[in-house]
Amino acid sequence: MRCCVFSTKPYDERFLSEASANHALTFLEPRLTIETAALADGFDAACLFVNDEASADVIERLASMGVRFIVLRSAGFNNVDLDVCKQHGIRVARVPAYSPQGVAEHAVGLMLALNRRLPKAYNRVREGNFALDGLLGFQMHGKTAGVVGTGLIGAACCRILRGFGMTVLAHDPNPADGLDVEYVELDQLWAESDVITLHVPLFDATYHLVNDDTLGRMKDGVMLINTSRGGLVDTRAVIAALKSQKLGALGLDVYEEEDGLFFSDRSGDILGDDTFARLLTFPNVLITGHQAFFTREALTEIAQTTIDNLTRFEAGAEAPNEVRAD
Repeated sequence: MRCCVFSTKPYDERFLSEASANHALTFLEPRLTIETAALADGFDAACLFVNDEASADVIERLASMGVRFIVLRSAGFNNVDLDVCKQHGIRVARVPAYSPQGVAEHAVGLMLALNRRLPKAYNRVREGNFALDGLLGFQMHGKTAGVVGTGLIGAACCRILRGFGMTVLAHDPNPADGLDVEYVELDQLWAESDVITLHVPLFDATYHLVNDDTLGRMKDGVMLINTSRGGLVDTRAVIAALKSQKLGALGLDVYEEEDGLFFSDRSGDILGDDTFARLLTFPNVLITGHQAFFTREALTEIAQTTIDNLTRFEAGAEAPNEVRAD
């Protein structure tokens, strides 16, 4: 099958090429937008990543050029208009899970780095400053962690935090079996947690799950971690909470306006996003550029599953990872 791969980085080309034996892959650096959709002309399938735009007008353009399949190199599919795909007979498949332990480990890494002020400590030692003032943290053992969402990633995070000796409160409409956690309503989780970590998909119901109201229900000085989807957090609300010191620390691997910002070298550019620039001014904020998934294991699994989805589509077979409009 002829497939164009949007938003290609060198690691995408390496792992997808290694996984593909029977498909003709063309790797494209630009991300998919209405302006770049023409690059898919002549292809049977398009392979997309999280910041590619598969809105209604883009889908219609792809369909007009003969694209019949979309395969996502991600678990989330909120960037794809499934209703319009259905109208045009375009089948869509995703990678439902990849290295959940790796994402969970990154979330906990953000907690540890924020708690023990590791970026500041590293820079101080590099400058020959060995003073400890301003580096005071807290013992995670005995504290309460709130885990919102206990799918594969959230469940892995629960197990790690239980290993630290933390009490874990969890919230999920579909509780996981075998987790040594207490499932509670969100109001209780907000109120009792010292650290809160988000592991839910982005839907209308979860958009800005963390907002002025929910932040007001949290403990003073709470730590908030988001390695899931940027739209779960109202950025302006957390900035206000940081300024008032309601929020004690913030760790983000995702950002609600990350399209066109993350996954590229912007070191020589002036940031045009004033909200993101404001976040960077806080000493108790740690942001990574959507790298929680970025492990050898995850990239291998993403590539293998993506190629398998293409193979199943080409054969006209059922695809267990297919997503459809409700």
